[in-house]
Amino acid sequence: MWGIDPHETRLAAGQVPAGATQGRNGFGKDGYGGPCPPRGGRPHHYVFSVYATDRRLDDLASGATADAVRRALTGHTLAHGTLTGRYGR
Repeated sequence: MWGIDPHETRLAAGQVPAGATQGRNGFGKDGYGGPCPPRGGRPHHYVFSVYATDRRLDDLASGATADAVRRALTGHTLAHGTLTGRYGR
């Protein structure tokens, strides 16, 4: 997701902030799909990344892939952070 107002201090569960755009997920669909590892297997790792940039990504269309977003951020990332979660069923 990109285009989140830099003054936004929290994101409501299941809501897309006004003006934000969602990209393609690992299921091949737009938006967040949630974790879905196979049953009985080892827990999977899910990595969430956040980037502060010096420009808007208005040139990226809805449904852009993670690789396309990373390419657009090249040379424009001021700071970033990650959160890794594990989930198994």
